[in-house]
Amino acid sequence: MVGKKIFPVVLALVTMICLGTLSFAAEQYIYPSKGQTQQQLDIDKSECYRWAVQQSGFDPMAPPRPTTPPPAQEAKKGGLLRGAAVGALAGVAAGAIAGDAGKGAAIGAATGGIFGTIRRHRQVNEQETEQQQWSQQESARYQQMRSEYNRAFRACMEGRGYTVK
Repeated sequence: MVGKKIFPVVLALVTMICLGTLSFAAEQYIYPSKGQTQQQLDIDKSECYRWAVQQSGFDPMAPPRPTTPPPAQEAKKGGLLRGAAVGALAGVAAGAIAGDAGKGAAIGAATGGIFGTIRRHRQVNEQETEQQQWSQQESARYQQMRSEYNRAFRACMEGRGYTVK
């Protein structure tokens, strides 16, 4: 059960790593406007990479780390069996008053099971929504940091006489 809850987090982080690495390679076209050699281009790219990391606080080569922990998973609430058990107990009491404890227990168990299932389903949906919101926030933060790095890298390379697109 824990694996099912952690899998979306791991998947989101792996996706961000892959997309971030690919987008860096795909976004940056660097042209040596002043006749720089390939060796000079490599040196300038390396120096601008370090400078952009210092300026932005973001390293595109490092795996992304979440800034906030994922939402905590609550203990299970409700459920068919739990609801049925609680309903049966309530039904026994109500049925005893009416004169048929067995019938009251059966009705209580059925009703409790339905409400327990609904409650558990609602909890699962809420937890999935919280997980999605967290993933979206982390992804947006990653993209913002990535954009800041790209701006710094571009400024450095353009300052050294390259055209960056």
